[in-house]
Amino acid sequence: MARIVLEIAGLTKVFGAEPVLDAVSLRLEEGQRVGLIGPNGCGKSTLLRILAGKLEPDRMERAPGPRLRIALMDQHPRLDLRQTPWETARAGLGHWLELHRRAERLAEQLAAATSQHEQETLGQELDRIHHLLAQHGAYHLDHRVEEVLQGLGFAPEAFHRPLEQLSGGQRSRAVLAQVLLAQPDLMLLDEPTNHLDWNACQWLEQFLLGFSGTLVLASHDRYLLDRVTTHTWELYRGSLQCFSGNFSHYWRQKEQLLEVQRRTYQKQQAEVARTQEFIRRHHYGQKHAQAEDRRKKLERLQQQLVEPPREIPRPPMRFGQRRPSGQVVFRVQGIAKAFGSLELFRDLSFTVEQGQRWGVVGPNAAGKTTLLRILAGQLPPDAGTVTPGKHVELAMLDQHLQLLDPELPVLEAVRPPGRLLDEQLRRDTLGRFGITGAQAFQPVGSLSGGQRAKVALARLALTQANVLLLDEPTNHLDLWARDALERALLDYPGTVVLVSHDRYFLNRVVDHLLVFESGKVRVVPGNYDTYLLLARAGNKQDTDAAEKAPARAKSRDGKRAVPTKPKRRWKYPFRKVADLEAEIEQQEQRQQELQQELCRPEVLRDGRRVRQLKAELAQVQQRLEQLYEHWEEALQRQGG
Repeated sequence: MARIVLEIAGLTKVFGAEPVLDAVSLRLEEGQRVGLIGPNGCGKSTLLRILAGKLEPDRMERAPGPRLRIALMDQHPRLDLRQTPWETARAGLGHWLELHRRAERLAEQLAAATSQHEQETLGQELDRIHHLLAQHGAYHLDHRVEEVLQGLGFAPEAFHRPLEQLSGGQRSRAVLAQVLLAQPDLMLLDEPTNHLDWNACQWLEQFLLGFSGTLVLASHDRYLLDRVTTHTWELYRGSLQCFSGNFSHYWRQKEQLLEVQRRTYQKQQAEVARTQEFIRRHHYGQKHAQAEDRRKKLERLQQQLVEPPREIPRPPMRFGQRRPSGQVVFRVQGIAKAFGSLELFRDLSFTVEQGQRWGVVGPNAAGKTTLLRILAGQLPPDAGTVTPGKHVELAMLDQHLQLLDPELPVLEAVRPPGRLLDEQLRRDTLGRFGITGAQAFQPVGSLSGGQRAKVALARLALTQANVLLLDEPTNHLDLWARDALERALLDYPGTVVLVSHDRYFLNRVVDHLLVFESGKVRVVPGNYDTYLLLARAGNKQDTDAAEKAPARAKSRDGKRAVPTKPKRRWKYPFRKVADLEAEIEQQEQRQQELQQELCRPEVLRDGRRVRQLKAELAQVQQRLEQLYEHWEEALQRQGG
């Protein structure tokens, strides 16, 4: 049975009139990796800070447990800005640095010791520390610091620059590096991927999978939650509900639970209404006795009333278009862009067709936003051409939401330029994006990041454009708003080109990718999982090529060994490369047809048809994975 590392009951914290945490109870077992989720502002950061001992609760009962080394990555840490990322990160190794200093002092004492007993005692303690340092790889601490900083996206030239010269995102990454290097018993991470590009997200994912301690991870990154966590805590309206499994497992469990709760609640409310109506109609009539019986039954029923379903609202977002564009939306031919000596891309060509949804992904500062601005006509390319198709009407969302005037009230800021839209239409549209009541009359500048993002999306919807260009549209949105946005984009009849580092979002929404990698831009027909599959196939081809190279190992006498060629055992029967490529093309075309079919509104309303299409899509994707492997093997056979 797993050891309990932390058990808390009655945890309460009140800010203002309402409790943020209302008698919360929780238990953490050794090695658990928990995803902490909830709407924006529900108290996730407050809970983590209390668990880390950084904030005092109003009330809490804590069961005795083992002494824990706890490390918290806070969203708003206090930093010495004179320090460098290297110094900030290395501070996480304080435990091991102290052991090194302890070993040095023991060595000095051992050299000065005169009695045999003292020498034996000091020697045993020194051996124990050396064994501990060796066991945990703590003799190469600087290498570990370098590895973590590079994994989180720091260039070597930034290692030793003061934090005051770096961006807020870089400062947050330095704090994250410190927590990861600490390797505590309990690691608490508050939105660690906020300032990471997707390469750094992949690196962090692998790091956390290798972490042997206990983890609580508050995040909106559903892909990370799926890959890393084993349990899910949902925090909502001050209470905590615990589920086993990762995010996707939680999402399914929650939907099933809500279905049961809705039916039970509605059935009970209907029974209450029928009983009240019977009592009202017959209280003074011939059926007075029956009415009295019903009144007593109602009293018993009201003592057993179930709570309304614990349902986190999901705004019913929707985008539309005034008229469709032509079949070709953008024809991009040989474009290039550079700023000074920094070349972002060159000789880039692709065609976007009506109804497609393209994702643009890659490291920070690779040129993704620049490409979006070129498509929007806001920047000219240095070379090549971008030709928009017929009847193309563009609307763009920038990631900093600069299209919203912070001084204007929301109801005015949501109005697109040159559009005369009545107030009711604007209010209704804002309501569909989760902005309701008095929020519509507040200045934009007074809203939270999530609220501003919803206003910007509502403004985009009011343009009725047939092409949407979106730069990091999920920034500031919680999980439920992201889900709503995904559904809205899947239902949207127009064309979408978006920049995002949200891998879960990319998997659900896009059917093509432009991947910025290693100085080039790669076109991938498919979503993020398709890209990973192709990347793995490419890595496998490199590995197989290395295996086929002649062995050049030295023999024991120091002379060169005779080159050897390992014998391969083929997984698949022989087929011609051209035949495999033809079948791959056929399956990819069917995959695209199924994905497009699943996006049609009339299909989405037919649950049986959706299940059939998804089952066939899963079979096609499985067949494609086999075909890619077979194709790689056929290429190797062809090469000899």
